[in-house]
Amino acid sequence: MQAVEVKSFLEEKLPGSRVEVEGEGCNFQLNVISDELAGLSPVKRQQAIYAHLNPWIANGSIHAVTMKFFSSAAWAERT
Repeated sequence: MQAVEVKSFLEEKLPGSRVEVEGEGCNFQLNVISDELAGLSPVKRQQAIYAHLNPWIANGSIHAVTMKFFSSAAWAERT
């Protein structure tokens, strides 16, 4: 599994979101930039991502995922 695949897939599933993905193989770190998700509780944000990644986790294509969430404003301040 490649980072670009994860990025494209999640951005397609989460309209209005930007996803920065680092890693390769089966371990990935995600920076999710989304005003919609930033307003949710931490558990709800993770559930929104796992809902899309679970098939790949179940078949072993993805083993570990770490996530950080940012609003657009917070991401702009960070960079």
